[in-house]
Amino acid sequence: MASITVGAATSLSSSTSIHTKKLHLCSRTSLSERKASFVVVRCGGTKMDDGSNRIGGRADQLVTNAVAAKANTPAAATASKPGHELLLFEALREGLEEEMERDARVCVMGEDVGHYGGSYKVTKGLAEKYGDLRVLDTPIAENSFTGMGIGAAMTGLRPIIEGMNMGFLLLAFNQISNNCGMLHYTSGGQFKIPVVIRGPGGVGRQLGAEHSQRLESYFQSIPGIQMVACSTPYNAKGLMKAAIRSDNPVILFEHVLLYNLKERIPDEEYVLNLEEAEMVRPGEHVTILTYSRMRYHVMQAAKTLVNKGYDPEVIDIRSLKPFDLYTIGNSIKKTHRVLIVEECMRTGGIGASLTAAITENFHDYLDAPIVCLSSQDVPTPYAGTLEEWTVVQPPQIVAAVEQLCR
Repeated sequence: MASITVGAATSLSSSTSIHTKKLHLCSRTSLSERKASFVVVRCGGTKMDDGSNRIGGRADQLVTNAVAAKANTPAAATASKPGHELLLFEALREGLEEEMERDARVCVMGEDVGHYGGSYKVTKGLAEKYGDLRVLDTPIAENSFTGMGIGAAMTGLRPIIEGMNMGFLLLAFNQISNNCGMLHYTSGGQFKIPVVIRGPGGVGRQLGAEHSQRLESYFQSIPGIQMVACSTPYNAKGLMKAAIRSDNPVILFEHVLLYNLKERIPDEEYVLNLEEAEMVRPGEHVTILTYSRMRYHVMQAAKTLVNKGYDPEVIDIRSLKPFDLYTIGNSIKKTHRVLIVEECMRTGGIGASLTAAITENFHDYLDAPIVCLSSQDVPTPYAGTLEEWTVVQPPQIVAAVEQLCR
């Protein structure tokens, strides 16, 4: 079954129409039973001798530059739930602080991460609490301090390297690819590289081309690297803690427009699985795979689709490398149609890799070609209206689902 890839400003024209069987409201029986909702993995971990842990609406209501939809629950009901409310950047900080408190080997390094508190305040207050040696301000030299962090990981520390902007980490591509990803293998297993590389990325609001990079497409081909993308305060904290405890190098992608997203998270400790997707919305008609900020564009579109009679299943893949093919596969066996929505570039992006993986593993379950909506292969314009045209918007998602389900 062929796949169809569509750029952000490219409409689904009749020339690329999808000839499929008539959609049945009752889908086939999947080979393995799916639960109606996603159960998040929470664990405190089992203590090991070395001190580490084992990780177990409507069309006229669509906002083209939406970041997140407002919750439908009343404020009083939300306030009565257990836990505490945090913004996404605060959840990242809480996860980081808990791990620094738990394990003295955890340290942070990067530009302005110390007394300034980081460019988006993820490390605010940590330098005063843990000192300048564990929260280390570095010069503006990404290749140098990234290499230093990888060397520190080789000696037994667990560094978190912050890129002030993910685009700046291109200066450290040699260290990330030839050292971070490969040293465990090239040393014959003598060295582990338990390092976390994190920072803001994605298309912001008029940040210009150099500050609107989506580097997941650059790093996905490096052997030995794991990649995850957070999208809510809950999974931001859980993925941060899991990444720090992992013995593998992990790149944590944070979207610059999601830092002020607020959510109530549990008071008790929890750690998420680095290789597990999240079922955001169960459905029957089409599987929509997405991650990071596009999760909210998809959910905006889902409101319109439900009003039109469609029942989309939305999955936040979260793990960009490796993919959670178990969750993805079970969904495809149920819906038989796949739409991928990403902010990454069309050529060589996460969507392209995901399309290949689905085609190789679940081709026989597809009743229509895979459709992938991606950003256009152009530098992100500074002008706000042009910037919106380069990124997938909710109306395009609605149109794609309508065509898939003909």
